[in-house]
Amino acid sequence: MALQPVAEDKFSFGLWTVGWRAIDPFGEATRPPLDAVEAVNRLAELGAWGVTFHDDDLIPFGSEDSERQRRIQRFRAALEATGLVVPMATTNLFAHPVFKDGALTSNDREVRRFALRKVMRNMDLAAELGATTYVLWGGREGSETDAAKDVRAALDRYREGIDTLAGYVLEQGYQLRLALEPKPNEPRGDIFLPTVGHALAFISTLEHQELVGLNPEVGHEQMAGLNFVHGIGQALWQGKLFHIDLNGQRGPRYDQDLIFGHGDVLSAFFLVDLLEHGGYEGPRHFDFKPPRTEDIDGVWASAAANMRSYLLLRERARAFRADPRVREALEASRVPQLSVPTLAEGETLADLRADRSAFEDFDPDAAARRGYGYATLSQLAFEHLLGEA
Repeated sequence: MALQPVAEDKFSFGLWTVGWRAIDPFGEATRPPLDAVEAVNRLAELGAWGVTFHDDDLIPFGSEDSERQRRIQRFRAALEATGLVVPMATTNLFAHPVFKDGALTSNDREVRRFALRKVMRNMDLAAELGATTYVLWGGREGSETDAAKDVRAALDRYREGIDTLAGYVLEQGYQLRLALEPKPNEPRGDIFLPTVGHALAFISTLEHQELVGLNPEVGHEQMAGLNFVHGIGQALWQGKLFHIDLNGQRGPRYDQDLIFGHGDVLSAFFLVDLLEHGGYEGPRHFDFKPPRTEDIDGVWASAAANMRSYLLLRERARAFRADPRVREALEASRVPQLSVPTLAEGETLADLRADRSAFEDFDPDAAARRGYGYATLSQLAFEHLLGEA
Protein backbone atom coordinates (compact mmCIF):
# COMPACT_ATOMS: atom_id res chain seq x y z
CA MET A 1 0.00 0.00 0.00
CA ALA A 2 1.54 3.29 -1.13
CA LEU A 3 0.99 5.55 1.86
CA GLN A 4 3.20 8.64 1.95
CA PRO A 5 2.97 11.32 4.64
CA VAL A 6 2.06 14.84 3.53
CA ALA A 7 2.04 18.15 5.36
CA GLU A 8 -1.72 17.94 5.92
CA ASP A 9 -1.15 14.90 8.14
CA LYS A 10 0.62 17.17 10.65
CA PHE A 11 3.19 14.57 11.67
CA SER A 12 5.86 15.93 14.00
CA PHE A 13 8.82 14.60 15.97
CA GLY A 14 10.87 15.86 18.91
CA LEU A 15 14.58 16.38 18.49
CA TRP A 16 14.95 14.20 21.60
CA THR A 17 13.29 11.25 19.83
CA VAL A 18 15.45 10.72 16.75
CA GLY A 19 18.34 12.24 18.71
CA TRP A 20 18.14 9.72 21.56
CA ARG A 21 21.58 8.18 21.94
CA ALA A 22 20.13 5.03 23.52
CA ILE A 23 21.55 5.57 26.98
CA ASP A 24 19.61 3.60 29.57
CA PRO A 25 20.14 2.87 33.29
CA PHE A 26 22.13 -0.26 32.41
CA GLY A 27 24.18 0.79 29.41
CA GLU A 28 26.10 3.53 27.66
CA ALA A 29 25.15 5.22 24.39
CA THR A 30 25.00 3.05 21.28
CA ARG A 31 24.73 6.01 18.88
CA PRO A 32 26.68 9.28 18.48
CA PRO A 33 25.07 12.69 19.01
CA LEU A 34 22.74 13.84 16.22
CA ASP A 35 23.04 17.40 14.97
CA ALA A 36 19.74 19.30 15.10
CA VAL A 37 20.13 20.52 11.52
CA GLU A 38 20.65 16.98 10.26
CA ALA A 39 17.54 15.92 12.17
CA VAL A 40 15.48 18.66 10.51
CA ASN A 41 16.78 17.75 7.05
CA ARG A 42 16.18 14.02 7.43
CA LEU A 43 12.72 14.44 8.93
CA ALA A 44 11.77 16.69 6.03
CA GLU A 45 12.99 14.05 3.58
CA LEU A 46 10.77 11.47 5.29
CA GLY A 47 7.70 13.68 4.88
CA ALA A 48 7.33 15.05 8.40
CA TRP A 49 5.55 18.37 8.84
CA GLY A 50 7.02 19.62 12.11
CA VAL A 51 9.83 19.35 14.60
CA THR A 52 9.73 20.11 18.33
CA PHE A 53 12.41 20.56 20.98
CA HIS A 54 13.37 21.01 24.60
CA ASP A 55 15.59 24.02 25.14
CA ASP A 56 18.53 21.76 26.00
CA ASP A 57 18.02 19.66 22.84
CA LEU A 58 18.85 22.68 20.74
CA ILE A 59 21.19 24.60 23.02
CA PRO A 60 23.28 22.68 25.56
CA PHE A 61 22.65 23.67 29.17
CA GLY A 62 24.89 26.55 30.24
CA SER A 63 25.87 27.69 26.72
CA GLU A 64 27.18 31.22 26.28
CA ASP A 65 24.85 33.68 24.54
CA SER A 66 26.98 33.71 21.39
CA GLU A 67 26.79 29.91 21.11
CA ARG A 68 23.08 30.03 21.81
CA GLN A 69 22.50 32.47 18.96
CA ARG A 70 24.69 30.48 16.58
CA ARG A 71 22.68 27.32 17.20
CA ILE A 72 19.36 29.13 16.87
CA GLN A 73 20.43 30.69 13.57
CA ARG A 74 21.49 27.31 12.13
CA PHE A 75 18.22 25.74 13.27
CA ARG A 76 16.13 28.56 11.83
CA ALA A 77 17.98 28.35 8.50
CA ALA A 78 17.27 24.61 8.33
CA LEU A 79 13.57 25.22 9.03
CA GLU A 80 13.39 27.82 6.28
CA ALA A 81 15.22 25.59 3.81
CA THR A 82 13.01 22.56 4.45
CA GLY A 83 9.67 24.17 5.23
CA LEU A 84 9.33 22.31 8.53
CA VAL A 85 7.44 24.18 11.24
CA VAL A 86 7.82 24.27 15.02
CA PRO A 87 4.32 23.62 16.38
CA MET A 88 5.43 22.98 19.96
CA ALA A 89 8.35 23.54 22.30
CA THR A 90 9.10 22.57 25.88
CA THR A 91 11.70 23.00 28.62
CA ASN A 92 13.96 20.38 30.14
CA LEU A 93 13.28 20.62 33.88
CA PHE A 94 14.44 17.13 34.73
CA ALA A 95 17.95 16.30 33.44
CA HIS A 96 20.29 18.64 35.32
CA PRO A 97 20.98 17.64 38.94
CA VAL A 98 19.62 21.00 40.12
CA PHE A 99 16.14 19.56 39.42
CA LYS A 100 16.66 16.37 41.42
CA ASP A 101 13.86 17.40 43.80
CA GLY A 102 11.65 18.87 41.10
CA ALA A 103 11.44 22.26 39.43
CA LEU A 104 8.17 24.11 40.01
CA THR A 105 7.57 22.02 43.16
CA SER A 106 11.10 21.75 44.52
CA ASN A 107 11.36 22.29 48.25
CA ASP A 108 14.12 24.80 47.40
CA ARG A 109 12.61 28.19 46.54
CA GLU A 110 15.70 29.27 44.59
CA VAL A 111 15.37 26.24 42.32
CA ARG A 112 11.70 27.08 41.68
CA ARG A 113 12.62 30.62 40.66
CA PHE A 114 15.40 29.36 38.38
CA ALA A 115 12.95 26.93 36.76
CA LEU A 116 10.47 29.72 36.00
CA ARG A 117 13.17 31.84 34.37
CA LYS A 118 14.42 28.86 32.33
CA VAL A 119 10.91 28.23 30.98
CA MET A 120 10.25 31.90 30.27
CA ARG A 121 13.49 32.20 28.31
CA ASN A 122 12.55 29.26 26.10
CA MET A 123 9.01 30.55 25.72
CA ASP A 124 10.55 33.61 24.08
CA LEU A 125 12.30 31.35 21.56
CA ALA A 126 9.19 29.21 21.04
CA ALA A 127 7.12 32.28 20.21
CA GLU A 128 9.88 33.58 17.94
CA LEU A 129 9.84 30.30 15.99
CA GLY A 130 6.05 30.31 15.64
CA ALA A 131 5.09 27.61 18.14
CA THR A 132 1.49 27.66 19.35
CA THR A 133 1.73 25.03 22.10
CA TYR A 134 4.09 24.92 25.06
CA VAL A 135 4.29 21.55 26.80
CA LEU A 136 5.16 21.23 30.48
CA TRP A 137 6.11 17.73 31.63
CA GLY A 138 6.72 17.61 35.35
CA GLY A 139 8.95 14.55 35.31
CA ARG A 140 10.67 15.45 38.59
CA GLU A 141 7.61 17.00 40.26
CA GLY A 142 6.95 14.35 42.88
CA SER A 143 8.77 12.25 45.44
CA GLU A 144 10.24 8.89 46.37
CA THR A 145 8.92 9.10 49.93
CA ASP A 146 5.74 10.65 51.27
CA ALA A 147 7.78 12.12 54.12
CA ALA A 148 9.54 14.47 51.68
CA LYS A 149 6.60 16.50 50.39
CA ASP A 150 3.63 18.37 51.77
CA VAL A 151 1.43 17.54 48.78
CA ARG A 152 -0.96 20.44 49.45
CA ALA A 153 1.91 22.94 49.53
CA ALA A 154 3.45 21.31 46.45
CA LEU A 155 0.20 21.72 44.51
CA ASP A 156 0.02 25.34 45.67
CA ARG A 157 3.49 25.90 44.20
CA TYR A 158 2.62 23.95 41.05
CA ARG A 159 -0.45 26.12 40.56
CA GLU A 160 1.55 29.26 41.27
CA GLY A 161 4.14 28.20 38.68
CA ILE A 162 1.61 27.48 35.92
CA ASP A 163 -0.32 30.66 36.71
CA THR A 164 2.91 32.64 36.52
CA LEU A 165 3.85 31.16 33.14
CA ALA A 166 0.36 31.72 31.76
CA GLY A 167 0.56 35.31 32.99
CA TYR A 168 3.87 35.70 31.16
CA VAL A 169 2.28 34.47 27.93
CA LEU A 170 -0.49 37.06 28.30
CA GLU A 171 1.91 39.85 29.27
CA GLN A 172 4.08 39.20 26.20
CA GLY A 173 1.13 38.74 23.87
CA TYR A 174 2.36 35.32 22.74
CA GLN A 175 0.04 33.03 20.79
CA LEU A 176 0.90 30.11 23.06
CA ARG A 177 -1.27 27.66 24.95
CA LEU A 178 0.20 25.57 27.76
CA ALA A 179 -0.21 21.79 27.76
CA LEU A 180 0.46 19.70 30.86
CA GLU A 181 1.76 16.17 30.28
CA PRO A 182 0.63 13.62 32.88
CA LYS A 183 2.73 10.61 33.88
CA PRO A 184 2.38 8.37 36.96
CA ASN A 185 6.04 7.53 37.69
CA GLU A 186 9.55 7.39 36.22
CA PRO A 187 11.88 9.09 36.84
CA ARG A 188 10.31 9.97 40.20
CA GLY A 189 8.83 7.23 42.34
CA ASP A 190 5.50 9.09 42.16
CA ILE A 191 4.84 12.11 39.95
CA PHE A 192 2.28 14.80 40.70
CA LEU A 193 -0.63 14.99 38.21
CA PRO A 194 -0.13 11.33 37.25
CA THR A 195 -3.09 10.89 34.88
CA VAL A 196 -5.35 12.78 32.49
CA GLY A 197 -8.01 12.97 35.19
CA HIS A 198 -5.64 14.40 37.81
CA ALA A 199 -4.39 17.03 35.37
CA LEU A 200 -7.90 18.07 34.30
CA ALA A 201 -8.91 18.52 37.93
CA PHE A 202 -5.77 20.61 38.58
CA ILE A 203 -6.43 22.82 35.53
CA SER A 204 -9.87 23.72 36.90
CA THR A 205 -8.16 25.51 39.81
CA LEU A 206 -5.93 27.75 37.66
CA GLU A 207 -6.27 31.49 37.26
CA HIS A 208 -5.90 31.28 33.47
CA GLN A 209 -7.39 27.85 32.92
CA GLU A 210 -8.53 28.80 29.42
CA LEU A 211 -4.86 28.85 28.36
CA VAL A 212 -4.01 25.46 29.86
CA GLY A 213 -4.82 22.03 28.47
CA LEU A 214 -3.20 18.64 28.05
CA ASN A 215 -0.54 16.80 26.12
CA PRO A 216 -1.37 13.18 26.96
CA GLU A 217 1.02 10.40 25.94
CA VAL A 218 -0.03 6.86 25.03
CA GLY A 219 2.56 5.13 27.19
CA HIS A 220 2.01 7.36 30.20
CA GLU A 221 -1.63 6.37 30.65
CA GLN A 222 -1.12 2.74 29.65
CA MET A 223 1.79 2.23 32.05
CA ALA A 224 -0.74 3.02 34.78
CA GLY A 225 -3.10 0.39 33.35
CA LEU A 226 -5.57 3.02 32.11
CA ASN A 227 -7.57 3.21 28.89
CA PHE A 228 -5.89 5.88 26.75
CA VAL A 229 -8.80 6.16 24.33
CA HIS A 230 -11.12 7.00 27.22
CA GLY A 231 -8.66 9.60 28.52
CA ILE A 232 -8.42 11.26 25.10
CA GLY A 233 -12.19 11.17 24.78
CA GLN A 234 -12.56 13.06 28.05
CA ALA A 235 -9.85 15.57 27.10
CA LEU A 236 -11.67 16.23 23.80
CA TRP A 237 -15.00 16.47 25.62
CA GLN A 238 -13.58 19.16 27.90
CA GLY A 239 -11.89 21.02 25.04
CA LYS A 240 -8.47 20.39 26.61
CA LEU A 241 -6.66 18.20 24.06
CA PHE A 242 -4.10 20.80 22.99
CA HIS A 243 -1.46 18.33 21.78
CA ILE A 244 -0.81 14.57 21.86
CA ASP A 245 2.22 12.29 22.09
CA LEU A 246 1.94 9.05 20.13
CA ASN A 247 4.01 5.94 20.84
CA GLY A 248 3.59 2.30 21.82
CA GLN A 249 3.43 0.62 25.21
CA ARG A 250 2.95 -2.96 26.39
CA GLY A 251 0.99 -2.61 29.58
CA PRO A 252 1.93 -1.40 33.08
CA ARG A 253 5.70 -1.41 33.12
CA TYR A 254 8.45 1.19 32.55
CA ASP A 255 7.85 3.85 29.87
CA GLN A 256 8.82 1.98 26.70
CA ASP A 257 8.34 4.69 24.03
CA LEU A 258 7.86 2.11 21.29
CA ILE A 259 7.02 2.95 17.69
CA PHE A 260 3.38 3.98 17.47
CA GLY A 261 1.16 0.92 17.20
CA HIS A 262 3.91 -1.47 18.31
CA GLY A 263 2.24 -2.03 21.66
CA ASP A 264 -1.51 -2.31 22.14
CA VAL A 265 -2.41 -2.21 18.45
CA LEU A 266 -6.19 -2.48 18.99
CA SER A 267 -6.09 0.54 21.31
CA ALA A 268 -4.01 2.36 18.68
CA PHE A 269 -6.70 1.58 16.08
CA PHE A 270 -9.46 3.04 18.24
CA LEU A 271 -7.25 6.02 19.14
CA VAL A 272 -6.68 6.89 15.48
CA ASP A 273 -10.39 6.43 14.83
CA LEU A 274 -11.17 8.88 17.66
CA LEU A 275 -8.59 11.46 16.56
CA GLU A 276 -9.77 11.34 12.94
CA HIS A 277 -13.48 11.44 13.70
CA GLY A 278 -13.58 13.23 17.05
CA GLY A 279 -12.66 16.75 16.01
CA TYR A 280 -8.96 16.86 16.95
CA GLU A 281 -7.08 19.15 14.53
CA GLY A 282 -3.68 19.42 16.19
CA PRO A 283 -0.33 17.74 15.46
CA ARG A 284 0.14 13.98 15.44
CA HIS A 285 3.34 14.12 17.44
CA PHE A 286 5.54 11.04 17.84
CA ASP A 287 7.36 10.79 21.16
CA PHE A 288 9.19 7.51 20.73
CA LYS A 289 12.68 6.10 21.14
CA PRO A 290 14.40 4.38 18.22
CA PRO A 291 15.39 0.90 19.43
CA ARG A 292 18.73 0.83 21.22
CA THR A 293 19.91 -1.83 18.79
CA GLU A 294 19.75 0.50 15.76
CA ASP A 295 22.40 2.52 13.94
CA ILE A 296 21.53 5.89 12.38
CA ASP A 297 19.82 4.22 9.40
CA GLY A 298 17.61 2.38 11.84
CA VAL A 299 16.74 5.67 13.52
CA TRP A 300 15.25 6.99 10.29
CA ALA A 301 13.58 3.68 9.51
CA SER A 302 11.87 3.79 12.90
CA ALA A 303 10.81 7.42 12.42
CA ALA A 304 9.25 6.53 9.07
CA ALA A 305 7.56 3.52 10.69
CA ASN A 306 5.66 5.78 13.11
CA MET A 307 4.11 7.74 10.27
CA ARG A 308 3.34 4.67 8.18
CA SER A 309 1.73 2.97 11.19
CA TYR A 310 -0.55 5.95 11.71
CA LEU A 311 -1.47 6.10 8.01
CA LEU A 312 -2.25 2.37 7.92
CA LEU A 313 -4.42 2.64 11.01
CA ARG A 314 -6.18 5.67 9.54
CA GLU A 315 -6.99 3.72 6.39
CA ARG A 316 -8.37 0.87 8.48
CA ALA A 317 -10.41 3.28 10.62
CA ARG A 318 -11.89 4.97 7.55
CA ALA A 319 -12.84 1.61 6.07
CA PHE A 320 -14.43 0.65 9.40
CA ARG A 321 -16.53 3.80 9.42
CA ALA A 322 -17.58 3.38 5.78
CA ASP A 323 -18.62 -0.29 6.12
CA PRO A 324 -22.46 -0.69 5.92
CA ARG A 325 -22.16 -3.69 8.25
CA VAL A 326 -20.53 -1.49 10.85
CA ARG A 327 -23.25 1.14 10.55
CA GLU A 328 -25.85 -1.61 10.95
CA ALA A 329 -24.02 -3.03 13.95
CA LEU A 330 -23.77 0.43 15.55
CA GLU A 331 -27.53 0.84 15.17
CA ALA A 332 -28.14 -2.63 16.59
CA SER A 333 -25.93 -1.75 19.56
CA ARG A 334 -27.91 1.48 20.00
CA VAL A 335 -24.66 3.50 19.95
CA PRO A 336 -26.38 6.47 18.21
CA GLN A 337 -28.97 6.57 21.02
CA LEU A 338 -26.26 7.64 23.45
CA SER A 339 -26.14 11.01 21.66
CA VAL A 340 -29.85 11.57 22.35
CA PRO A 341 -30.46 13.52 25.59
CA THR A 342 -32.11 11.44 28.30
CA LEU A 343 -34.52 14.29 28.97
CA ALA A 344 -36.23 15.71 25.89
CA GLU A 345 -35.71 19.38 25.05
CA GLY A 346 -37.84 21.40 27.42
CA GLU A 347 -38.79 18.35 29.51
CA THR A 348 -39.01 19.11 33.21
CA LEU A 349 -38.53 16.93 36.25
CA ALA A 350 -42.31 16.99 36.67
CA ASP A 351 -42.71 15.72 33.10
CA LEU A 352 -40.28 12.88 33.80
CA ARG A 353 -42.10 11.91 36.98
CA ALA A 354 -45.42 11.95 35.11
CA ASP A 355 -44.16 9.72 32.30
CA ARG A 356 -45.40 6.25 33.26
CA SER A 357 -43.38 4.66 30.43
CA ALA A 358 -40.19 5.74 32.22
CA PHE A 359 -40.95 3.73 35.34
CA GLU A 360 -44.40 2.37 36.16
CA ASP A 361 -44.96 0.79 32.73
CA PHE A 362 -41.30 0.06 32.02
CA ASP A 363 -40.46 -3.64 31.96
CA PRO A 364 -36.91 -3.99 33.33
CA ASP A 365 -36.92 -7.76 32.84
CA ALA A 366 -37.70 -7.39 29.14
CA ALA A 367 -35.03 -4.70 28.80
CA ALA A 368 -32.55 -6.96 30.61
CA ARG A 369 -33.13 -9.69 28.03
CA ARG A 370 -32.08 -7.43 25.15
CA GLY A 371 -28.52 -7.92 23.93
CA TYR A 372 -26.30 -5.09 22.75
CA GLY A 373 -24.40 -6.88 20.00
CA TYR A 374 -21.00 -5.65 21.11
CA ALA A 375 -19.32 -8.94 20.19
CA THR A 376 -20.24 -8.40 16.53
CA LEU A 377 -19.20 -4.77 16.62
CA SER A 378 -15.87 -5.53 18.29
CA GLN A 379 -15.11 -8.33 15.82
CA LEU A 380 -15.81 -6.03 12.86
CA ALA A 381 -13.29 -3.55 14.28
CA PHE A 382 -10.75 -6.34 14.73
CA GLU A 383 -11.23 -7.59 11.16
CA HIS A 384 -10.88 -4.08 9.74
CA LEU A 385 -7.69 -3.66 11.78
CA LEU A 386 -6.30 -6.83 10.20
CA GLY A 387 -7.49 -5.82 6.74
CA GLU A 388 -9.73 -8.89 6.55
CA ALA A 389 -13.13 -7.16 6.55
